[in-house]
Amino acid sequence: MTTTLTCISPIDGSVVAEREAISLDEARKAVERARKAQPAWAARPINERIELVTAAVAAVGAMNDEVVPELARMMGRPVRYGGEFRGFEERASHMARIAREALADIEVGDDADFKRYIRRVPHGVVFVVAPWNYPYMTAINTIAPALIAGNTVILKHATQTLLVGERLAQAFRSAGIPEDVFQNLFLDHDTTSALIAGRSFGFVNFTGSVGGGRAMEHAAAGTFTGMGLELGGKDPAYVMDDADLDAAVDGLMDAVVFNSGQSCCGIERIYVHESLFDAFVKKAVKVVEGLRLGNPLDKDTDIGPMANIRFAREARALIDEAVKDGATAHVATRPEDDGGTYLTPQILTDVTHDMRIMREESFAPVVGIMKVSGDDEAVRLMNDSQFGLTASLWTADLDRAEALGDRIETGTVFMNRADYLDPALCWTGCKDTGRGGGLSVIGYQNLTRPKSYHLKKVTK
Repeated sequence: MTTTLTCISPIDGSVVAEREAISLDEARKAVERARKAQPAWAARPINERIELVTAAVAAVGAMNDEVVPELARMMGRPVRYGGEFRGFEERASHMARIAREALADIEVGDDADFKRYIRRVPHGVVFVVAPWNYPYMTAINTIAPALIAGNTVILKHATQTLLVGERLAQAFRSAGIPEDVFQNLFLDHDTTSALIAGRSFGFVNFTGSVGGGRAMEHAAAGTFTGMGLELGGKDPAYVMDDADLDAAVDGLMDAVVFNSGQSCCGIERIYVHESLFDAFVKKAVKVVEGLRLGNPLDKDTDIGPMANIRFAREARALIDEAVKDGATAHVATRPEDDGGTYLTPQILTDVTHDMRIMREESFAPVVGIMKVSGDDEAVRLMNDSQFGLTASLWTADLDRAEALGDRIETGTVFMNRADYLDPALCWTGCKDTGRGGGLSVIGYQNLTRPKSYHLKKVTK
C-alpha cells in the first residue's frame, strides 16, 4: 500500500503539499544509483566539488523570496525573520573554506625506504534524515561537507517541511551537481528502517527525537553502519550574581521563544542567583508580554504557531500539570491563543525538578525559572537531566565560566549568549542528546574514514 506524506499548515490546518512515498524497491534502486555515482564524484578534484556545492548554496539563496513564506506556511516561523539562508550559507561556506586542510593527508614519514600517511576517504553513500524545525540549516550541516568530502548523499526530509528537499534537489541540479550524487527521496518509516537494516549506507546522520534516534539505532543493529545522532535537549542557563541582568534577560528570553521554542538548543531551564532572581523574573515577564503572537505571514508577528497541534497540546499539558503541582504561571493567556497551534509563551516559577516541565523536553516557548544560592547548586541542577546539548552561563568572569563549564555535562558551553551554532565549533551532545559531531574539522572526520598507507619503496 502506498503511503501519502501530507504537510498540514499550522496556520489554518490547510494542506500545503502531498507526496507519495516511494516503494522499497524504488528506494533501493535510488541507493544503487548513488553508489554507482560515488566513485566518479570522489575522483573529481576537491576544488571542483567545493565550487559546485558553493554554487548550489547560492542557488538556494536565489529562491529565498519564495522560501520564506513557504516555511511560514509549512512550519509556522514568522516571515519577519527572513528564513534560514544566512545561517545556511554561513555553515556551508565555513565547511568549504576548511575542507582542503581538514581532508588533507596526515603525513607520517617519507624517507628513502618508506612513505607513510593517513588519508581521509569518503564513506560512500551518506543518508541524511533532516528535521522540520530548522529544515535548511540542519540539512546543510551534513549535506555540504559530505559532498565536498566525496560522498554521495540521499536526503529524507521531514513531512512537516515536505517541500524543502525538493527545493534543495532543484538548486543542486541547477548548479551542476549530478542528479544521482544528491537525491531527495520521499520515504516512509518502514522503508527507511529497511534501507538502514540492509546496509544501504556508509553513514547515517539523523536529527530528531530521542525515540527516532532509538529507531535508527535499532534498524542499524549489527550492520556496523556509522551514525551521527542529534536528538533531544533540555538546555539550561545559569545567571550568576555578577551577570549583566538586562543582557541576560534579553538573550535568554529570545532563546526561549524564538521559533516558538522549537529549537533543540533553545533554553528550557533557567537558574538565577538569588540576589538577581526577582529582578530577572520581572524583566523576563515584561519582555515576553511585549511579544506579538499571530499569523507568521504577518510581518509584525514575533511568535507564530507551533508546527503541529499535537506539539501545542503536549506543551499545554506540561504547563497545566506544573501549575497543578504548585508552579506559578506569569503570562496571561493571549486572545490569539485558540487552544490549537497558537500557544501563549509562558514563564513558570516555583518549579522543581520533580515536575516534568523541568525534566522533559517541551520544545515550546515555555521556561521554568529557579532560584539558586550559588555555583554548586546551579551545576548540580544543570546536570540533573537526561540531555546534554548546550548550557548558557551569564557572568562577567571568563575564568569562572570556563571552570564551571568543565563541570557541566553538555556538548557546548556558552558564555553570555545562547541558542547559536558556530560552524567552526563541533556541534555535539552527550547523554540522550545523542552522539557524534557535525560541522568544524570534526564534522569532516565523522563523514570520512581514515585509511593508512604504508608504502615500502625498496625490497632489498
